[in-house]
Amino acid sequence: MAGRRRWSTEEILDTAAELLRTGDTESFSVRKLAAALGTDSSSLYRHFRNKTELLRAVADRILVSAMDGYRPEGDWRQRLTATASRLRAAFGEHPQIAAIWGRYASGGAGSRIVMEEVLQALRASGLPDEEIPGRYHRLAILIAALIASEAGVSTVSPAEHEQGMEQFRVAVLGADPEHFPALAHFAREVRPIGADREAAFEELLAAQLDRIEAAIPAQPD
Repeated sequence: MAGRRRWSTEEILDTAAELLRTGDTESFSVRKLAAALGTDSSSLYRHFRNKTELLRAVADRILVSAMDGYRPEGDWRQRLTATASRLRAAFGEHPQIAAIWGRYASGGAGSRIVMEEVLQALRASGLPDEEIPGRYHRLAILIAALIASEAGVSTVSPAEHEQGMEQFRVAVLGADPEHFPALAHFAREVRPIGADREAAFEELLAAQLDRIEAAIPAQPD
C-alpha cells in the first residue's frame, strides 16, 4: 500500500493560513489541519513542536510577504510609515492571523526583516543609539495593537456588525443628558470604533513619529 504523502512545511503553512482565513483562531487545531491535509497530527509535529509554534510560523509568513519587494526610500519617517502601511495591508487580507501576530512574537525571518528595517530607520533619524531600543519597542507595540484592533473589527460577521451598530446607536443617541451630558452633547458626531480606521491608523502612527522626532538631538549649525 502506498504511504501517506509527505507535505512540505510551505504546504502545511499554506493550508493553515487558509483554515485560519475561513475560520477562527480558537477553533483552529493541529488535528483539523491534519484532517484538511489528509494526514495525521503526528506527521505535522515533525515540522512544528506544537500549535503555538505553528501559529507563529503562519504569522511570520505574513511579515515576509508584507516586506517582499520593499526597498527603503525617503527619510526615516517615510520608511517607517511605508513599513507600517505594508504590515497593515498584509494583515488586512488575513485578519485572523493579525490577532495571532499581536499575541505571539514570531521570531522568524519575517520578524527579523521588519525589525531590521525599523531599527535602521530609527538610526537614520539621528536618535542616539541608547534611545533606539525603547523607541522601537513602543512603536512596535503601537503598530501591532492597531493592526490587531482592526483585525478584530474585520472578522465580525454582518449580523454581529449590525447588532453592534444598533447597540451603539441606542447607547449613544439614547444617552440621558442628566447622567451623560458630554455623551449626549456629542452623540451625533461620535463614531463607532470601527469607523475611519485608516485615518485613525495614520494619525496615531504620525503622532508617535512626532514624539520620536521631538527626541532627536538638534544638529549643530
